[in-house]
Amino acid sequence: MQRFFLYLILFIAAFLLFGWYFSNVTLYLILSLIIAALLRPLTNRLNDFHLVKQHIPRWMAILISYASIILLFFLLSLLFLPLINNQILILSEMDLEGIYTQIQEPIGRIERFLLRYQLLENKPGSLFEELKTSIIDFIRTFDFGSFISGLINLTSNFLIGIMAVAFITFFLLLENGLLRRNLLNLIPNAYFELSVATFTKVEKLLSNYLFGLLIQMLFIFSIASLGLSFVRVDYALTIALFAAVANLIPYAGPILGSAFGIIVGISTGTFLSDAEYTYFLFKILSVFAVVQLSDNLVLQPMIFSKTVKAHPLEIFVVIFAGAKIAGITGMIFAIPVYTIFRVSVMEFFRGYKSYRIFKIKATN
Repeated sequence: MQRFFLYLILFIAAFLLFGWYFSNVTLYLILSLIIAALLRPLTNRLNDFHLVKQHIPRWMAILISYASIILLFFLLSLLFLPLINNQILILSEMDLEGIYTQIQEPIGRIERFLLRYQLLENKPGSLFEELKTSIIDFIRTFDFGSFISGLINLTSNFLIGIMAVAFITFFLLLENGLLRRNLLNLIPNAYFELSVATFTKVEKLLSNYLFGLLIQMLFIFSIASLGLSFVRVDYALTIALFAAVANLIPYAGPILGSAFGIIVGISTGTFLSDAEYTYFLFKILSVFAVVQLSDNLVLQPMIFSKTVKAHPLEIFVVIFAGAKIAGITGMIFAIPVYTIFRVSVMEFFRGYKSYRIFKIKATN
């Protein structure tokens, strides 16, 4: 048993090293496993459906499941098209001199405040001129060639990633349970029952976690859309959808959702005075404050504490460790990966403890 635990630790270390070195492949595999877990119930139902006294072939059921996902993303993208079109019109009609005139007064107030408390030594009006000069210099020195090249590179990598994930997911769904069976075949018979129990518990926890995230997204979308519609913010559904998706990023997601809502609200609204502008910001921030309080007090304890059965301090440390290793992607996938390793170690440790007790009793 001690030799087995040594082999287990070496395997985990090798797996982590492989995952770090081939991070793209690991990311594709993790995404494919998640998508396969989400599509498997629909695929199984379609596969069991009879058409002219025949089962729908599994490959056709998978393609229908893919089509449903594509249709869902297409319908969701329709929410963003009016907003994108509106922003293009705003940019095409942008008057730089008018913008300079609008921001000159707020910057002047900030400058007078800094001069009053001797936090700035420049002459009055110099702060606005420096800002204007910096913007013009940035536009002049902006390398559009590198930007276009980077955009093409990013687009090609994104398309390759989509094709890889779709390909892996297709075969995971086609060979239903094949990966699990192959992994279990590698395990010695003495640890087979323990391994099956570990796999089952990990699958249950991850399924509960994914279902909890789905409930969280629907809850945030509902509350944000209702709140923003109530305070009469344009494109309320679009802002709410972005906030719900961005909330998947721990800690940073709520800030991104709020910032997106403020930017869209300001760019599409009309304000006749500073009081209206301030009141509008207050309304948007109030809606997002209610959303985040509901999320933090109700949803997150339910998802993190009950589904993955982890202490909030564990979650905090794991998320920031994931951010250190793989940035935003690491933050998103930190909890599922940690859940797999934590449950595996706990189950095998429990099995080792039971084995020691049995061995002591057999000896006596």
